[in-house]
Amino acid sequence: MTGLTTHDSNSNGSPEPLTEDPRPDGLRSAPSLVVVNTGNGKGKSSSAFGMMIRGLAVDWDVAVCQFVKSGDWKVGEEKIGRQLGVEWHSFGDGFTWDSNNLEHDRELAQQGWAIAAAIISAGKHELVILDELTYLCNWDWVATNDVVSAITNRPSHVNVLITGRDAPSALIEIADTVTEMTEIKHAYASGIRAKRGIDY
Repeated sequence: MTGLTTHDSNSNGSPEPLTEDPRPDGLRSAPSLVVVNTGNGKGKSSSAFGMMIRGLAVDWDVAVCQFVKSGDWKVGEEKIGRQLGVEWHSFGDGFTWDSNNLEHDRELAQQGWAIAAAIISAGKHELVILDELTYLCNWDWVATNDVVSAITNRPSHVNVLITGRDAPSALIEIADTVTEMTEIKHAYASGIRAKRGIDY
């Protein structure tokens, strides 16, 4: 949905409500979309899991592939996703700064990507969420060209959503919707730990 205010301001500097329909002429339907949530701000994965709920609400089969978070975390979105029938995979072993063996982490990432690519190509799911995938591309743990190929050659009904900071330009180019989350303020900066129910 488009925004409900314009960039024009009134005399007080406040945004004005729209008075004309902002939607472009000639809108058409697409069999599927590629969405990228990137940027340094909070909300990339949270937005993706909101879309997970939307997909489930229209009776889609949904798969989630997480590439950094460990399955041991038992994050809230995984708990509710599994309860609702989401096919959930956690391929990571946690944050790289906690790792004792980055080569092992790389191997896990590559194995995980092979499974994710197979899920995409199988066409069983109408929505496949690739959470934290941009990091693997940027670390050269997974070839960005392979990711681009898997997405562009996917079955026509499979929607794909990718999250993570610093999305490679090749992913941005093939995406239909790209959103950049910008951090304005974060509780971490004032020394507050991640809060269950808010952050995970």
